[in-house]
Amino acid sequence: KMSEVSEVVTKADIKPKSMHRAKIWSDDVENLYRFQQAGYRDEVEYKQVKKVDKVECWPETGFVKKLQRRDNTFYYYNRQRECEDKDVRKVKVYVY
Repeated sequence: KMSEVSEVVTKADIKPKSMHRAKIWSDDVENLYRFQQAGYRDEVEYKQVKKVDKVECWPETGFVKKLQRRDNTFYYYNRQRECEDKDVRKVKVYVY
């Protein structure tokens, strides 16, 4: 499944207008959690920094499968949910 983030990425160096914290878990919050664990704001920033067109995702769930950190080491993620309820409020949701 393609996210609406993909269309936003084409414009160079976009900055979010605002940020709020996630309140409940969702597929989007799960993926944001994974990007933020790897040291990125979200998919937009990851694609800008790493100059990639798409992020590798699990076909069954659509969750991010693998991310390259800024120091070029890789983070590998499970098919299942990794963001626990206690961590949901730590996730930053950016508005463009």
